[in-house]
Amino acid sequence: MSVGLDTRPSATTFPVARLVDLAWRGRIRVAEFQRAFRWTRKDVIRLFESIVRGYPIGSLLLWIKEAPAGPLKLGALAINAPASDSALWVVDGQQRIISLANGLHPDGIADSRFALSYDLSRQKFVPRPTVDDPLIVPLPVLFDLQLVLKWFATYPEISEYLDHASEMTARLRQYQVPAYQVEQDDVDVLRDIFDRMNSYGRHLTRAEIFSAIHPSKTKSVDDALSLELIATQVDDEFHFGIIDTSTVLRAVLARRGAQVSREIRGEFDEDSKITSDFPGESRDEAFQRGAEALKRAVDFLQKEAGVPHFSFLTYRYLLVVLTRFFAHYPAPGEHNIRLLRRWFWRAAILGPGIFRGSATGAMQALGHRIKPGDIAGSLQGLFGLVNRTEFIPINLKRFRTDESATRILLCSWWNLRPRSPVTGDEIDSSQLAESLVDQATAARAVRAIFGAGSVSRILAANRILLPTTSERDSDSSLPLDEVLGNQIDSVLSAQPLDLDSPTWSAVLRSHSIGPEAELALTAGDIDQFLAHRERTMIEDLQRFLARMCEWEQEDTPSLDDLIMSDIEEEVEERRDDAL
Repeated sequence: MSVGLDTRPSATTFPVARLVDLAWRGRIRVAEFQRAFRWTRKDVIRLFESIVRGYPIGSLLLWIKEAPAGPLKLGALAINAPASDSALWVVDGQQRIISLANGLHPDGIADSRFALSYDLSRQKFVPRPTVDDPLIVPLPVLFDLQLVLKWFATYPEISEYLDHASEMTARLRQYQVPAYQVEQDDVDVLRDIFDRMNSYGRHLTRAEIFSAIHPSKTKSVDDALSLELIATQVDDEFHFGIIDTSTVLRAVLARRGAQVSREIRGEFDEDSKITSDFPGESRDEAFQRGAEALKRAVDFLQKEAGVPHFSFLTYRYLLVVLTRFFAHYPAPGEHNIRLLRRWFWRAAILGPGIFRGSATGAMQALGHRIKPGDIAGSLQGLFGLVNRTEFIPINLKRFRTDESATRILLCSWWNLRPRSPVTGDEIDSSQLAESLVDQATAARAVRAIFGAGSVSRILAANRILLPTTSERDSDSSLPLDEVLGNQIDSVLSAQPLDLDSPTWSAVLRSHSIGPEAELALTAGDIDQFLAHRERTMIEDLQRFLARMCEWEQEDTPSLDDLIMSDIEEEVEERRDDAL
């Protein structure tokens, strides 16, 4: 049993300005037993909201210990840290310190989670816009009073907001963060404290356990590829949203072997009995190659399968199966891509029900059908588990973004290339990603056309895919979110003066609103509008699934694959004859 701390912790407080200055100068270090940074942009925003509102954000636990000189990484910040005989090593509070240090530093913009601004007009923290806006002040500017004054000197037209901006600066800089500081030689005692503080009241996830028992072997912990970092890289590169670490872990494991529910403790042991498709590779090699296969799977979903965002994916296990496929066949060819798309959507419609409702069972059964070195056989094996089911009607009387049927509908809406009813422009994937950030569902990107007082909000025909965005209307100083407001019906029934009729018709059609529905909306006949739009939505959905599933096509491999298979069999026969 441990004897505990040598000395009692001393209590103190750090103004945020002092705390981030220590971090920027390399005086704050992250203990090696800390887990990787796990917070999302939403978490970072909530932290800053709590600070300016004066809410408690919890106390820090800092370990006073010497630290060597050298480069270190703190989130997106690269710091050339000097040696210190009294550095502050973070035992508890890593997520908060990294968020503050990065969100308030100009270089933090390199990570989208920290690229934040403050909207003076709406008095809220928002993702940093791609184009400078006088009313949306980057956090590093807001944090520095001199920079705030320069900002207002550059944009004198917003002078009425100066007092509010100055108040926000003071609240950020002067907020007191409570902390306990301990001096202790035994690192095991600090590790025990960390484990206790982070384990009470909840069980570790399988992904957290895996990360803990299989740490990176790289020389620098900052350069180690983690499950969280893989998810962040995918989002940064593809605007696909943040994939949960459990799914990332399954993808990494599925690449190495179809039995993803296997025992994970001996995954990389040389004497392990675990059979891997890629024997002998290290943990870091497995993570790197798993990330590459996962990215190819996401690229396929977006470019070929019409799934723009993780929150639109019907079932997460399908992404795991796709990762295994692209791990073994990184360049499958045009015909096989078409077959894979066909299989994906048929599987997405059927769901795990054919595997007794078990997502894990579905994932493993499908994964076992993917055989190394036999792409034609692998695809035929996948099709063999997916019955040739025709179109399954979707209940449009129920719209729930956490249900697979609604996600199928959302994908069909996205493939209509929805347009903004204010600007007429197509909504692109980056706008969708900005709206959803790290959301598990697409609810934030969907609006009700009519308010709850006039019609049920759960009707699919009363919902429209219009992602929130910080983009601003060219004829207004307001963000498009506020131009649209909650009166979507009035926006859709009034053609903007700067949009011609063909463009306006294209806008409406991109949201399954045809001529009859448009007339009903203009006349204020809600029931007829919803009825006409529902019929159009069904037709659009049927066309989308017919194109993706290709019900009538033969699921045969390409001629090249058949020829290569025949050649390989002939070579094997000759070899056997020779023996």
